[in-house]
Amino acid sequence: MTTLVPQRWRSDESGFTLIELMIAVAVVAILSAIAVPNYTAYVMRGKISEATSRLAVKQVQMEQFFQDNRTYVAGTACASDTTSSKFFDFSCTGAGAPAATTFIISAVGKDSMAGFTFTINQSGATTTGAVPSGWTAPSPNTCWVTKKGGEC
Repeated sequence: MTTLVPQRWRSDESGFTLIELMIAVAVVAILSAIAVPNYTAYVMRGKISEATSRLAVKQVQMEQFFQDNRTYVAGTACASDTTSSKFFDFSCTGAGAPAATTFIISAVGKDSMAGFTFTINQSGATTTGAVPSGWTAPSPNTCWVTKKGGEC
């Protein structure tokens, strides 16, 4: 006795129908539209830590210099530094920076981090000077922004 199997259920056919392929493409497109922007923001957040950690180190170096010389003037951590970081340039800002009793060290973003500016001063006060489009500066501006919504 032979059983008849409808044409569409025969086991010798392989492949996908056009509808199945279109559904798979739509699912991948939706997931990509969500994942790619979130991943990009995640990568930027990881690069911010390079600036903030180097600023903290430079502040400590300036304090060590002050302990030895009783002035911040000519502190080596205030020398313009454009080579130690791939994503940030470091320098002291302000007229006559650094002064005898004050300094402000800034990290200015370059390449993929262009638009970011972070600062730290002699008392350890941190600020976010600028953020690129799509990011929000913290309010009040007393910290380094680490997430798009202005969170520190």
